[in-house]
Amino acid sequence: MAGELAGQGAQLPNPHALIRPFVRREAVLSSKIEGTQATLGELLAAEAGATVDRSPDDLREVGNYVVALEYGVKRLKSLPLSLRLIRELHAKLMNRVRGGQAAPGEFRRVQNWIGPPGCTQATATYVPPSPGDLIGCLGALEKSLHTHDLPVLVHAAMVHYQFEAIHPFLDGNGRVGRLLITLMLVERRVMPSPLLYLSAFFEATRQEYYSRLLGVSRDGAWEPWLEYFLNGVARQAEDAPSRVARINQLLARWRHNIAGKGTKNAMLLIDIVGENPFITIKGAAKRLDVAFTTAQRAIDSLRRAKIVTEASETKRDRVFCAKDILQILEEPARLVPG
Repeated sequence: MAGELAGQGAQLPNPHALIRPFVRREAVLSSKIEGTQATLGELLAAEAGATVDRSPDDLREVGNYVVALEYGVKRLKSLPLSLRLIRELHAKLMNRVRGGQAAPGEFRRVQNWIGPPGCTQATATYVPPSPGDLIGCLGALEKSLHTHDLPVLVHAAMVHYQFEAIHPFLDGNGRVGRLLITLMLVERRVMPSPLLYLSAFFEATRQEYYSRLLGVSRDGAWEPWLEYFLNGVARQAEDAPSRVARINQLLARWRHNIAGKGTKNAMLLIDIVGENPFITIKGAAKRLDVAFTTAQRAIDSLRRAKIVTEASETKRDRVFCAKDILQILEEPARLVPG
């Protein structure tokens, strides 16, 4: 399945056009597990320059996840997965957001705990290691990150549990832990590009996700956790190629339909909406490096071909959307074999 997914990515003229919306989908779903309400459509629209009716804090939290993930993938070229890189990821993630006062990039120096709102340490569902034990636990985590004697997916599952059990930061632990899964798969070359994500599966099965993690802490129930994790990998390894293939097919059909009818700029714009289905005339002009009126004509070509439709009600700063692509990206995660 990983090979199929990598192959789908290679079919695009610009593979980044495919990776970009999937990175943002992962950011939205990982942040949603922690209570952030921003949707993928809102994030993509905001990035395209549209005005979005959503808390700037929510959008910034999701945007920071994108920044942290893209930073991590780039950083792996010069720095292996390590405590240093984990701190750097956390600093990116918590920059100027709620909880950003909780020592971004610094491991905690006080006790924390996990449980319902208002619970105390005595009534918490789970209490991570004390600050005095943290250094030893983090040392064991770093040693584990550098181990290569386990199957990579089993290793990723174990490292994710290990990180979440340590809970080394005051905030943002869940998101950093899920970032580690993706970065492990990239570092170990299971996926040459970050296209396989588990947050969609974890978010759709949130209660089981937490209960399987807790089962390892309380009962040493590794087998149910590993079975759950590997099932998630299998489901997402089926789900992602399906989405990628359908996006590729759409883009190919649109290029065929517009050939001979639209301008060269209209053809280029098809690849741009493959990266982000939302587009403004100003944004198109900037990406195409053309005049505003030239960009407007290119968008008009896509409108006539029913590739994009207007998604805003304002006369100024109009926003257009390739809704067929957005629909594919926003479909719920597939939880059973297809």
